Order: sequence, then structure tokens, then C-alpha cells
Amino acid sequence: MPYLVLLVVAVVVVVLVMRAAGAPPGGRNSGGAPRRPRPQQATRPLAPDDDPEFLRELERRTRRDDGSPA
Repeated sequence: MPYLVLLVVAVVVVVLVMRAAGAPPGGRNSGGAPRRPRPQQATRPLAPDDDPEFLRELERRTRRDDGSPA
């Protein structure tokens, strides 16, 4: 009998710690449905050769330096 009481207390403590940590049980939110990932916001390209603005500036600098296209 004391082991059963200890087990119930341990389960209650684990549940309270999980709720305090903000981790919903079973990886689900309060509505019971799985969470959907948030849509990614459009960001600027990371590589310079993918950035149209960088390429325009590079072309402008090249034309200004020698007067003819590269």
C-alpha cells in the first residue's frame, strides 16, 4: 500500500512539473490537435549570387570602373 501512494504522488509531481515547464502532455496543445508549424516569413537570400540587388550593384560597379560590360 505505501508503494501505491508513493507512485500516485510521483505521477502527480511529474504532471505538475510538465505543466509548469509548458510542455503539453503527448506533444499536443490544449485543443487536442497537433500543432501546425508557423509559416516562414520571406527573408532576403543568404548567398550574394542569389541576391538580385547585389548583382545589380555589382554590374553597376563593373560598368562604372571600365566603361564596358564585363
